[in-house]
Amino acid sequence: MVSVIIRNRDEAEYIGFAIQSIVDHIKDPEIIIVDNNSKDDSMKIVSLFDRYNIKTYSIDDYTPGKALNLGVTKCSNDIILILSAHSQITKLDLDLVKKSLKSNVAVFGNQIPIFRGKKITKRYIWSHFNDKEQTNMFSEIENRLFLHNAFCFYSKKVLEDFPFDEKLSGKEDRYWAIEVVSKGLTYFYTPNLEVNHFFTNKGATWQGLG
Repeated sequence: MVSVIIRNRDEAEYIGFAIQSIVDHIKDPEIIIVDNNSKDDSMKIVSLFDRYNIKTYSIDDYTPGKALNLGVTKCSNDIILILSAHSQITKLDLDLVKKSLKSNVAVFGNQIPIFRGKKITKRYIWSHFNDKEQTNMFSEIENRLFLHNAFCFYSKKVLEDFPFDEKLSGKEDRYWAIEVVSKGLTYFYTPNLEVNHFFTNKGATWQGLG
C-alpha cells in the first residue's frame, strides 16, 4: 500500500491529471492533499474523485517542508510518494520502488518536461533526468547533491527520522539529500519510473526554459 502526498496551491489546471494517474497506477492508494489557501477550483476538482481514499488538509504559513511534514503525519502506509500537483505518472514499477527502498532512503524518477502540450528539450534542471541510473546524484549545475520531490518515493520511517527543513522557502529536497548523505545514507535515481511534468508560470523548475 502507498500513500501519496500532493501539495496544492491553485493547481486546477493539472491536479486532476495527477490524481487520475495515481489511481491508474497504484492499487487502493491513500492520497493526502495539503492545500495552501487555494483560490481557484482545484479543491472542487479534488472532490470529483470522492470514490477514492483522499484526505484534504489546509495549511497556513506555508513552506514546502512544513506542508510535506504535515502530510507525512497523516499517512497510514509505509511507502510514501511525494508527487507534484502538476505531474502525471506515466511509468511506475512498484516492485522496483520496494526493492530500491530496501537499500536507499529515497528513490526518484525521470521527469518529462511538457510545455503547452509539447515535450521540450531537456535543458537546465531537466538535464538531470537522463537515462542512467545513479546513486546520490550530484548536480554540476547547482554544485550540490540533487534530489527532486516532484516524483519521489520514501519510507515513512525515514521521513519521520529525517523530516524536511520547515524554514526553507524552496529546494527542501536538495538540503534533505545533503543531510542524509552526510549520515552515510544513499538515495537512488532511476529512469524506469517516469512522470510528465507540466509547465506552470510560477514553477521554479521551469526557470531556464528555452
